[in-house]
Amino acid sequence: MSSPEESLLVWTALPDKNAAMELARELVNSKLAACVHVLAQGESVYVWEGAVQTEAEWTVLIKTRTAIYQELESRIKAIHPYDLPEIIATKIVQGEPNYLNWLCQSTKQSTVY
Repeated sequence: MSSPEESLLVWTALPDKNAAMELARELVNSKLAACVHVLAQGESVYVWEGAVQTEAEWTVLIKTRTAIYQELESRIKAIHPYDLPEIIATKIVQGEPNYLNWLCQSTKQSTVY
């Protein structure tokens, strides 16, 4: 069985549903994510280059493993249309054991030892 500490929830935001779904498919197909949940469109308010901006964005929640985070981050940056994409990760400290085991089995094994 896998421990919760091996698992991460990573999120990012994309400008449209097509970009969000493209990222989701790429991460799952490459086994960098066990599951990617694309949430409905929302509005983001933020400061960029000194001005307050408001944009519609699609939030994406990515379930992955700590051991492959760096590769996941690199892939997101390579695909993401923003100059500075939001990529935030948090450790999963608890979860249903069978789900966490599935998460770890569904992602690629790290080649870093």
